Amino acid sequence: MPRRLAAALACLTLLPAMVPAHAQTLLAQTQPLPDTSPRSTGTAAAMAPLSNAPLPAAPPARGAARTLAVTLKQLGADAPFQLRGVDGINGVPFSVRADEVVTAAKLKLRYNYSPSLIPALSHINVIINGEVAATVPVPKETAGTSLDREVSLEPRLISEFNRLNLQLIGHYTTECEDPFHSSLWATVSNASVLELTVTPVALANELSLLPLPFFDRRDVRQLNLPFVFAGAPSPATLEAAGAVSSWFGALAGYRGATFPAALNQVPTSGNAVVFATSQERPAGIEMPAVDGPSLAIVPNPSDPSSKLLLVMGTNSADLKVAARALTLGARALSGPRATITKLDDVTPRQPYDAPNWLRSDRAVRFGELTPVADLNVSGYNPDLVRVGFRLPPDLFGWRNKGVPIDLKYRYTPRPTVDKSTLNINVNRQFLRAYPLRALKDEQGRATRLLESVLPDGSAPAHHRIDLPLFMLPAQSQLQFHFYYDYLKQGACKDVLLDNVKGAIDPDSTIDVSGLPHFISLPDLAVFGNSGFPFTRLADLSESAVVLPSQPSADDYSTYLTLLGRMGESTGYPATGVAVTSPEDVAKVAGRDLLVIGTTQGQPLLTQWADRMPVSLTGNTKRFTLTDVYSSILGWWNGADGTRNARAETQLSISSAGTDAALAGFESPLQSGRSVVVVTSNTTNGLHNVTDALLDPDRLKEVQGSLVLVRGKEVNSLAAQQTYEVGRLAPWTWLQWYLSQRPLALVLMVGGATLLLAALLFLSLRSLARRRKAGQA
Repeated sequence: MPRRLAAALACLTLLPAMVPAHAQTLLAQTQPLPDTSPRSTGTAAAMAPLSNAPLPAAPPARGAARTLAVTLKQLGADAPFQLRGVDGINGVPFSVRADEVVTAAKLKLRYNYSPSLIPALSHINVIINGEVAATVPVPKETAGTSLDREVSLEPRLISEFNRLNLQLIGHYTTECEDPFHSSLWATVSNASVLELTVTPVALANELSLLPLPFFDRRDVRQLNLPFVFAGAPSPATLEAAGAVSSWFGALAGYRGATFPAALNQVPTSGNAVVFATSQERPAGIEMPAVDGPSLAIVPNPSDPSSKLLLVMGTNSADLKVAARALTLGARALSGPRATITKLDDVTPRQPYDAPNWLRSDRAVRFGELTPVADLNVSGYNPDLVRVGFRLPPDLFGWRNKGVPIDLKYRYTPRPTVDKSTLNINVNRQFLRAYPLRALKDEQGRATRLLESVLPDGSAPAHHRIDLPLFMLPAQSQLQFHFYYDYLKQGACKDVLLDNVKGAIDPDSTIDVSGLPHFISLPDLAVFGNSGFPFTRLADLSESAVVLPSQPSADDYSTYLTLLGRMGESTGYPATGVAVTSPEDVAKVAGRDLLVIGTTQGQPLLTQWADRMPVSLTGNTKRFTLTDVYSSILGWWNGADGTRNARAETQLSISSAGTDAALAGFESPLQSGRSVVVVTSNTTNGLHNVTDALLDPDRLKEVQGSLVLVRGKEVNSLAAQQTYEVGRLAPWTWLQWYLSQRPLALVLMVGGATLLLAALLFLSLRSLARRRKAGQA
């Protein structure tokens, strides 16, 4: 019997590989929880991009059963679950990869509960996909203490997309009770662990399954996908690989992605992407005959349960065509292998048109940013309505009211005047609140009139809000909380009627089209958060990457991971990036430059040493230092007063150890263009920089013009801004220019005063002469 059950499970897992692509799309649309971003239904939870919980990296081994353990915090619960009332519930989504089957599951709860709960009437339910999987009792003996309990879960309840809810059924008396009494509580720690034992199941060699199995949106862990090259790849091959890594980075999204490079060696286990031409074939792979740009999926010869994605061509130019076909047209591919016979050029990208960024040419509807279903909530303790968005990092909001929002919402009118409100937060910072009107509100006659003719009986509201730009980092989130006041009616009269609803209208808009694009650089914060200025064009067609003359595998890995990071920002593959060597850097002088390498291997770091705020040569290190956190000019320049501190000193030291640095400065080849350098005194130290950029906690420390990374420690050492990118209206530019240079303003005012005094003096003297001549 167990063998038959295992075979049945394997068949069910293989089912997606055996249906046509259009049928898979229809099946995906019927999933109960299509959104796998880790969120919680509790008001304390937030979306994963705003969570500081690091996600565990996916292990490379895929051939045997393994156990996955994730905390509720890693699934999106930023705070412990606070279960309140007679029927308090909270939960998180979780998912299982399409190429894995769950054979065992358990939940390791860490919790406590109120001493007032009646054990015979109260308990905590563990619910999976709407079914009660286990019930946890609440005995008096252990009430009010921190407890640990392991709960076994039935694997048959777990599918690909799942929801884990924890529900408190609480009672403190056998007589009349207040459904929101303060004694009705239980707290479940977000350090509780969900543990799944999974067995891999091989998928078919089918291109229509892409991006499976190389990336699975059900998997919340960081993507780790090796790229394999045959020896030293050519610049065109690296450009093709960069497009593919940025595509996978965009798919990985909040999870983050790393792309270790391997030269002429296929990983012994796990999935990988292989780049090969007729002349360059990695060892250990049986390559099919290549007659043009081709894509294929084959088993990993060292691990049959894993796959290799082959990107092939007769030459490097063919590889670029195959990479573009993969990243721009993966949904059209099918079969185990596809040869690209024709691929037309796509429309050139325009500045700031990245799919993940708010459009800069018109207002954007909330319905374009969030599924309409997620804009609706119900109940007295509803979840937050979350609207996430990315802003172009160079929006100029100086002396501006902010980003305008045209907010429309509906709610169930209150029966009487109370303290119910719609609370609005931005990135968990309170912005403002609006009262929810009542049916008997004398000031709400128009609302009552509208309500009488509205089919759903909801009261509409409409407000204009200006979001201060300083509250909006590159990745932001609006959070709307419908708070309903609960009025107590007296003993035995408090009956909970959970019939209230609220909705943010999908036609609400946010509009950044009125803000100019202008920014002072270097500013590594915008590079770390958005990949700017390289991502100004989503395909990176005005960007070039300069690798050492003889790159190492670490140089390639750093390049691929950084492009994956930029793809995550833009949501578009870097099909226009150029890769070059230091000797040919003059050919890309008109582009923004990303320079990678150690001082020993990257000659540009020596040639441009006088412009760079850092030099790492073996044990000898030189740094430019400023007081990044100084607030002396804050009274004049406001929030931006600390972003342009002058260099105070140069520090040179000699010490052993691995140091890595991220530095920015204006390009020596063309004014207005930028250079960002990723360097270390050892090749393996380059990974410290990419690791810091993928860590939400350490990413916040990346700012200014120089960042030093030592292991897990990140320090900003310099904050010089020496050039501007973008364009302002002439009068606005003059105002801004003088605001940044108070001495120049004083001199101009003094000069204007002297000039006016001189004109008045000459005018009055001339008038006096005429009067004197008239008297004579």
